Amino acid sequence: MSVTEDELTSLAARLGEELKARGESVCTAESCTGGGIAEAITRIPGSSAWFEAGFVTYSNEQKTAQLAVPAELFPQVGAVSREVVEAMVRGAQLHSGARFAVAVSGVAGPDGGSPEKPVGTVWLAWGNGKEVEAVRRQFPGDRLSVRRQTVVEALQGLIRLAAGEKAVQG
Repeated sequence: MSVTEDELTSLAARLGEELKARGESVCTAESCTGGGIAEAITRIPGSSAWFEAGFVTYSNEQKTAQLAVPAELFPQVGAVSREVVEAMVRGAQLHSGARFAVAVSGVAGPDGGSPEKPVGTVWLAWGNGKEVEAVRRQFPGDRLSVRRQTVVEALQGLIRLAAGEKAVQG
């Protein structure tokens, strides 16, 4: 899947419209995307009215320090897991004050994969202030493609969530 910069900008603008209409804000907690979701959001003029914070927590230690992810989760389930991204969402909401949040952790490649979590495996989680939804995706392609597809999925889920729908379709 090839995603253009214009498509990312368009998704971020749609998210901003949804959040502004509701007087709500969003934050991001990113690992494999390295701040790509926050970067797409902050392309939008005036995004400071609805974007609270972006946490880039690449190491497990920083996931614990910045987002209060319990350190015991990493040896139990690994950083690329439902439990970790759900904890990342809750920590980002707690530390930013934003109602809406997204968290991502994955194996973008080209190495780091395993039989259980091959390259392209990404866990995403979204929170709306009450509930947290998470989904595992297997994205094809190289590192850039996996990261871009993750940003698209993250933004699309936030748009749905801000519109009062489930973040995950299907």
